[in-house]
Amino acid sequence: MMARLDSDRLKSALGVAALHAALGYAFVAGLGFELPATVDSYLKLFDVRALPPPPPPVAQADPDSERTPEPEGAAAPPNLKADPAPIVAPKPEIVIPIPPPVVAAPVAGTGPAPSAGASDRPGPGTGAGGEGTGTGSGRFGSGTGGGGAATPARQIAGRIVDSDYPRAARRARDEGRVRVHFTVATNGRATDCRVVMSSGHPELDATTCRLIERRYRFEPARDARGQPVPETKGWEQVWWLEGR
Repeated sequence: MMARLDSDRLKSALGVAALHAALGYAFVAGLGFELPATVDSYLKLFDVRALPPPPPPVAQADPDSERTPEPEGAAAPPNLKADPAPIVAPKPEIVIPIPPPVVAAPVAGTGPAPSAGASDRPGPGTGAGGEGTGTGSGRFGSGTGGGGAATPARQIAGRIVDSDYPRAARRARDEGRVRVHFTVATNGRATDCRVVMSSGHPELDATTCRLIERRYRFEPARDARGQPVPETKGWEQVWWLEGR
């Protein structure tokens, strides 16, 4: 009885297996998959190289171990310090100006001090007698004579001052020295003024003669009998613009 049951079970299992195989084939065929006929397997051979041995471990210093201190060198000598030499400025030389020599007049004048003299040194003032700045100073001297006058003519009035400088000559910075001769008439007036040495600027020459004839007054020269006689005089006028 038991043998029959085992035979029936085996048949049933084989039938079920055959049914599953048929269903699986139908399913695969319906999907269009083709099973490979064979599967080739290849065995690849290769050499296995031995790995290099690991490096030896590096010995680490023990942080707790004490380091042997190295001997310290001696201290360097102190640097040399140079003290700067004091610089002393030389004392300025004091140059004492030498005044120009005073030129004496060849013939002493008989007029008043402001209008007589023959100095080449300019002074602080203005006017005649070599004492002026600006328009300069005039020199009053004797002329060529007045026919044997016993007493020469003497100036009593008249002068040339800074404001007499011609404006055009001042703007042009014209300067120069003019020398003139004129006649002192018996009435004491200056007449017949003429230029004997030009300043190089006609306006300065003409201004000199014009002011002499207009302003200068003289005590006329007199002969041995005391009678007034004409006399020729000379005048030198310097025009300059120093400090102006």
